[in-house]
Amino acid sequence: MNKVGLIVPTLNAGKLWEAWLIAFEQQTRKPDCLLVIDSSSSDDTAALARAHGFDVQVIPKSAFNHGATRQSGVNGLPDMDIIVFLTQDALLANPYAIEWLLAAFADNRVGAAYGRQLPHRNAGPIAAHARLFNYPAECRLRALPDRARFGIKTAVISNSFAAYRRCALMQVGGFPVDTIMNEDTYVAGKMLLSGWKIAYCADAQVFHSHDYGFVEEFKRYFDIGVFHNQSPWLQETFGGASGEGLRFVISEQRYLIRYAPWLIPSALLRTALKWLGYKLGTLHSGLPKTLRRCFSMHKTYWLRTLP
Repeated sequence: MNKVGLIVPTLNAGKLWEAWLIAFEQQTRKPDCLLVIDSSSSDDTAALARAHGFDVQVIPKSAFNHGATRQSGVNGLPDMDIIVFLTQDALLANPYAIEWLLAAFADNRVGAAYGRQLPHRNAGPIAAHARLFNYPAECRLRALPDRARFGIKTAVISNSFAAYRRCALMQVGGFPVDTIMNEDTYVAGKMLLSGWKIAYCADAQVFHSHDYGFVEEFKRYFDIGVFHNQSPWLQETFGGASGEGLRFVISEQRYLIRYAPWLIPSALLRTALKWLGYKLGTLHSGLPKTLRRCFSMHKTYWLRTLP
């Protein structure tokens, strides 16, 4: 039987954390090693995690990096065959979520698997549509040849709820230690190029969504643009994101016409801000560092990068 580790990065997890821990306690398959990497929370996040049996590693807030922090956790669990990742705001939706995610690894060709993200029960219509569009109800198994059909989405995965075969992860060099975000997509792309498959497990579910404001949408897509600029091989291999973006906008408008027509102007403005943020992100090298930090959601990243 595979030995399974769980890694959860945290920072001031807040009121949802206790519910998260209770949902985890109800899992039918609990990982063998439980690790929280806490970015020096000022609330009781770390204490509650310890009380529920987690080992807690505390790091300075400024030291957190999406890829490097997760890879440090992987390096600290060398005996685990499979590593599961969750985020503090991804609430396990039923007691079988982890068990059903791990079932994907019965196929020896699967290098990584990720679960379905459902909108939180209090999510707004725009946030709800984003989850329903990006996380459909059908399971999928993707390999490199599927790029002709799925394009850039062939390499999509989310560390909000995902698991990796450790040998496959290490074969492709682990998570990148200097990426602003999307360390999961980076690794998925490398795995596909190395002959592994990526499993989407629609029955393994978490509640996870964000009601971003206008400025947050801009900043998030600025960082996505930075990532794509710094990882050009992804789009060269799998194709660009523009076609998928248009499909999303059309789907969103249809959804809002049906459920929340008064939000259509807001959604259109968000689309424009996403496009602008993304374009500026792809051109970030020509911007002053102070402006890059201003436009970015992950500001500490720019403290570690060259001017």
